[in-house]
Amino acid sequence: MAVEGFLSDSEEQAVVEAITAAELKTSGEIRLHVENRCKGDAIERVKKVFSELGMYNTKDRNAVLIYIALLDHKLVVWGDEGIHTQVGQHFWDSEVAAILNAFKNKRFKEGLVDLILHIGEKLSSLFPHQKDDIDELDNSISKNDN
Repeated sequence: MAVEGFLSDSEEQAVVEAITAAELKTSGEIRLHVENRCKGDAIERVKKVFSELGMYNTKDRNAVLIYIALLDHKLVVWGDEGIHTQVGQHFWDSEVAAILNAFKNKRFKEGLVDLILHIGEKLSSLFPHQKDDIDELDNSISKNDN
């Protein structure tokens, strides 16, 4: 399955709506990046994409990137230091396990929406929405059909 066939337009819209809804409750930021191939180590690639998307620049360093390389079957959930120092690696590992279970059952949109909303809940408990919060990052799905 390639990037273009991964989610339908309505499924993409549901994912973006989940990101928007999750971010209304937190100062944190969530992005999804989907590409076909991950050449090399997935952790190094997610760090590069995180940087390219400007995600290290959030005020509280509480951005989270969900990274998927479809053809290479790689998935990483990466949180910046503000969130990672509070939740630890176990949290990210459990999030990946949950979404992989949904993906195994071909529930891509549902798995992503559930993951985003769950991450949003965690972000809201640690970084609640403040009245002066601004949406620091684009909520659209980032894609690379490499």
